[in-house]
Amino acid sequence: MTHDLGSLTAIVAFLVAMMVLARACADEGLFDVLGRHIASWSHGSAHRLLALAVGLAAVVTATMSLDATVVLLTPVLLAASARRSYAYATVRLANSGSTLLPVSNLTNLLVFGSTGLTFLGFAWAMLPVWVVAVAAEYVILRFWFADELRTPAPALEDDFALPLFPLAVVVVVLLALAGGTDPWIPATAGAILVGTYALVRRRTSWRDLRAAANLPLAALVLTWAFVVSWLGSTPVGAWFDDAMPSGTGLGSLLIVAVVAMIAANVVNNLPATLLLLPAADAAGPAAVLALLVGVNVGANLTLIGSVANLLWRQAGGKAVSSVREFHLLGVLTTPPLVLLCTVVLWAWTSLIW
Repeated sequence: MTHDLGSLTAIVAFLVAMMVLARACADEGLFDVLGRHIASWSHGSAHRLLALAVGLAAVVTATMSLDATVVLLTPVLLAASARRSYAYATVRLANSGSTLLPVSNLTNLLVFGSTGLTFLGFAWAMLPVWVVAVAAEYVILRFWFADELRTPAPALEDDFALPLFPLAVVVVVLLALAGGTDPWIPATAGAILVGTYALVRRRTSWRDLRAAANLPLAALVLTWAFVVSWLGSTPVGAWFDDAMPSGTGLGSLLIVAVVAMIAANVVNNLPATLLLLPAADAAGPAAVLALLVGVNVGANLTLIGSVANLLWRQAGGKAVSSVREFHLLGVLTTPPLVLLCTVVLWAWTSLIW
């Protein structure tokens, strides 16, 4: 098996710790203040507010994981301006914006060791892909919601200071992650520090932090991942190995990304990663990164593409989006974006490797 129970547990432990850290930061007002800042910086321009919302969602996704974006940032942006375009920015960027760092998505953590790259090397290889994906999502949302964006955005006063302690802890956690520490260690330390700080200040409660950890979901993800990882050692895994190309030319990388996108939207992106990783790993790091493009960016195709999509519906997405619209937007825009990002990945890695 590509991953044993110990490594999968460490990966899921990172997710739990980051969700607790994100909830504690939210209870300390970090996300609310960021939301008010971007609303005030828009100066009443709906297009500028959308650009800021996309940028904020991309940064939160890259640094605190996609689940923090859909669960905690969605309500903040809806409170700043209850528009569908801003809500869609969180879910679209939760997936497309999760390619930058090894810790941005569980799928990234699953493949990080197979790439042979350092933390910063991974970020350097994926930076152009991330920039193109974020910019393309802004263009997509601006076009799709053109009618809505003709109405000026509400102007808010920028009268709140950023909570410095939670912000400082998040920065230190990111620096520790960049230094090569096992991801769950700094994430857990950060969750304990900010969680304790918020508890002492009575900004949060044990019940809220325990709910944020979402241990039943973590157990389900761990069980699911372990079962699928075992499945990869059976003839089913051999079939997927045969379906994947062995080269790293543009055509091969495009096939890897497309197969990964389809698999992610049939069985969800986490098990799809586990099933396809052995074949991609055999082809080399470029194929592994193409796999990530398919399972991350490609997860916007359907609601079952990632757990983040379903969490987004619960966090407020259901109130501003229909299932039909979600899938129509996904089908029309996600495959071309996956192909574009894969071409960028091929061109960039051909240049730097």
